[in-house]
Amino acid sequence: MPASRVLPTSEAADLLRLVRDLATKELLPRAAQDEATETFPRDVFKLLGRAGLLGLPYSEEYGGGGQPYEVYLQVLEEIASVWSSVGVGVSVHALSCFGLHEHGTEEQKQAWLPDMLGGELLGAYCLSEAHAGSDPAAMKTSARRDGDDYVLNGAKAWTTHGGNADFYKVMARTSDDRNGISCFLIPADTPGFEADPPEKKMGLTGSSTTTMRLNDVRIPASRLLGNEGDGLKIALAGLDSGRLGIAAVATGLAQGALDHAVAYAKERETFGKKIIDHQGLAFVLADMEAAIQSARAMVLHAARLKDRGLPFSREASIAKMVATDNAMKVTTDAVQVLGGYGYTRDFPVERFMREAKVMQIFEGTNQIQRMVISRALAKDNNGTIKESN
Repeated sequence: MPASRVLPTSEAADLLRLVRDLATKELLPRAAQDEATETFPRDVFKLLGRAGLLGLPYSEEYGGGGQPYEVYLQVLEEIASVWSSVGVGVSVHALSCFGLHEHGTEEQKQAWLPDMLGGELLGAYCLSEAHAGSDPAAMKTSARRDGDDYVLNGAKAWTTHGGNADFYKVMARTSDDRNGISCFLIPADTPGFEADPPEKKMGLTGSSTTTMRLNDVRIPASRLLGNEGDGLKIALAGLDSGRLGIAAVATGLAQGALDHAVAYAKERETFGKKIIDHQGLAFVLADMEAAIQSARAMVLHAARLKDRGLPFSREASIAKMVATDNAMKVTTDAVQVLGGYGYTRDFPVERFMREAKVMQIFEGTNQIQRMVISRALAKDNNGTIKESN
């Protein structure tokens, strides 16, 4: 059964009903086929954009939806419960808009944000490199100032939407200082900016992941977001929000796996009764439900902190770690519930299990999340008590 939700406004409740209906009617019927054929569903992102779902957490002034993260993350969860590649894509698009929305000049925002938030343009995010994943400050991609332009050279790995996006938020080194990294917004059709063939992945095969190569890519200095040297700060601030996006996607994926497992358990009979009536299997389903509910509660707690302008970095890491670890366990158990059928491609749970694995890796591995959490605990912090508005 779909998740029960408590939304802050009637408008938000109507939005979630719209998303659930759209996901069921438009996404669900084609998800398995597009994943099997490794087809990138560009038209789906246009549909979501025109429905106003690609800019939900950003201000209405620039074409966004003006929704709190508490609502936006539940939208992501609903999408991911039927098609996690699309859920991840919506989260990545939101992350690709973050630098401009938070650090762009008013002129930059007016020029570019409406089409980005309105969904006419699909975004991608270029931070990692082959040798610099968990340690982005070790990146080597360079941006050299040349008159009124910057010239970029290097390669950015693991780019979601690579080769299909219309714009890319790119981090590149502008000085030899370890933190001398800057942030640029680069159109996809810029000469010298090219995508390698997509990676052959275990899961999320409907989402393209590529290395993006920059060979003397020349862009106007007006494409710099913030000041030189602000790039790492922009990247890390955006990742806190991005981790919440992935946590929500993982929770939605787990919910979808549970829904399939429960439906199967109510139909399949052994020893004269439905398998959900066997206590051993019923307890597995109960543990799956408890894991999902726990993850959802942590995601929403972190989102509410963010919405109130309170520190949420530690909670974002906890949410990402808990939700993605739980998704891996829940999807594995869903395969077990279906038995031999769960291991076949006749049912979607084997795909869900493959898709869950990468969520423990991207947006910072879960080992990195443990590092963030433990460092936060080491600081002198007495916590925050704030009255709810």
